[in-house]
Formats: sequence, structure tokens, C-alpha cells
Amino acid sequence: MESSKSEIVEEFLFFHVFKDGRLEFRIPQSTETVPPSEDPITGVRSKDVVVSPDVSARIFLPKIPSSNTKLPLLFYIHGGGFCIQSPFSTQYHNYVQNLAAGANIIAVSVDYGLFPKRPIPACYEDSWAALQWVASHAHGGGPDPWLNDHADLARVFIGGDSAGGNISHTLASRVGSIGLPGVRVVGAILVHPFFGGTDDDRMWLYMCPTNKGLTDPRMKPAAEDLERLGCERVLVFVAEKDHLVDVGKAYVEELKKSGWKGTVEIVENKERQHCFHLHDPQDEQAIAIQKRIVSFIHQP
Repeated sequence: MESSKSEIVEEFLFFHVFKDGRLEFRIPQSTETVPPSEDPITGVRSKDVVVSPDVSARIFLPKIPSSNTKLPLLFYIHGGGFCIQSPFSTQYHNYVQNLAAGANIIAVSVDYGLFPKRPIPACYEDSWAALQWVASHAHGGGPDPWLNDHADLARVFIGGDSAGGNISHTLASRVGSIGLPGVRVVGAILVHPFFGGTDDDRMWLYMCPTNKGLTDPRMKPAAEDLERLGCERVLVFVAEKDHLVDVGKAYVEELKKSGWKGTVEIVENKERQHCFHLHDPQDEQAIAIQKRIVSFIHQP
């Protein structure tokens, strides 16, 4: 009995699995959260909304010049290996708040289900439910007044980092496949995205009991999903010292070959690690990432 409690049978980047089925996280699971607020520096206001019993989100609204101002909307999906983090953590609250201020956009940061409490595919289904909730405001009759009054749903962007980059692709593909009435998804922003092709694949497969193996299109994008991506532009960031750098580059090349009619750009940050922009927002290249995202959103 004692050996079953201490013997590790699976070892992944984010957690160990013991013989008795117990998990032990190797990456700290920060429980620190910050409440929604009005930021005294940027003037960005935030609030939390309930999408469904399992899904919530944090909305960020920048200063607006008039009551009828309409702004682009960024639907943001946080990273964390499908098992940690949330829109309410200090790191992601500050990051998305700064994006909302810098780009002068409304941002909706989704809180999706995490493994092990809610195994994959909860992250995809929850994010899709939240995106549909955003779409329910297309004609000004949705449940949230900020979105009814100020969101221009003809200028929607889907974006995220790491696991969130993976989920962003899946959502954009679903939009292209089945549509999202009342919404025009202009672009997708993938920062250091996770896709199949590294040892991390084993962890994703473990977290998704209903997986289809190494070719599961949610993990490794299929050519047909790339071809029908439901947006006009894609921006991909990779970092030179990130173990996912080749994965991100391969995604761009496969997208170009897929027959998709949109445009894709890739930006590589030299001498930088995975998601460095979150850990050190004042890094010169982190600032450059934010500026590039702003220009991408406001590109004519």
C-alpha cells in the first residue's frame, strides 16, 4: 500500500501521476486571485459574468469617449497547460487589462474547466459556450449591457497563449465550420501555442480520456480544419528558446499550405523563453508583443 502511494507511474511537465491514481502538480497552482475593479492608472473597468453553471468570464472595458462608442472585442483564452491559471489570477488579470487599455478594446477573458476536475474536452466546449454567449449580444439584446452598448461584433478577435493558443485555433476552426451568427471574426492571435509534436503530447492525451491518439485534431490541427479557419488573418508569436518554437513555426507553414484564403504572419522573439511576456511584462520584447497585437487588431 505504501509503495502505491509513493510510486510515480506517469511523469508530465505539469504533474506526476502516482500508482494509486493521485496527482501531484510540479508547477505551482497559484490560488491568488484579484477581484474585478476600476484600474486607477488605465481607467479600465472589469467585472465578472456567469455564462453557464460551469463557465464564467471577466470583461474589461476601457475608458470610452461617449455612450455610443463601439469597440473591437478580444475573446481571450488563458494558458496554463489545460490544468492551471484563470482570468482572475493576478498575472492574467493584469495582462488582459493592459491589452484592453493599450488597444482600446473590450476584452472577454474566459474561465474554462481545468483538468483534473473537468478533463479535456471541457476547455474547448466551455470556451465555445462563452464565445456563443458573446455572439448573443450581436443585435444589442444580450444579457450584458457593456457588450450590448460598446462591442462591435463585426470586429472580433480570438486569442490566447500556450494552451489558450491551441484552444483559439480550435474555436476559429469551429467558426469556419459551423458559423457564429451575428459575429465576424477578423483575426486570431496565437502566442507560443501548443500543438502536437513534442513530449507534451502525452500529457494532453492523458488529460483527454476520449482522445483520438496523436492525430487528434484538437491537439494536432488537421489540414481540413486549417483550410476552413473562420477568420481573415492570423498572427503567431514564437520564442527562440521555447520548446514549442518549432511547433508554432510548423503550424504557420501548414496553414499556408492548407488552401485557407486568409493571411498569416509569424513573429519570433530571440533569446526568450515560453510565455516570457507574462512573467516580465516590462521586457522590451514583451512590450513589442503588445504593440504588435494592437497594430494587428487595428490594421485597416
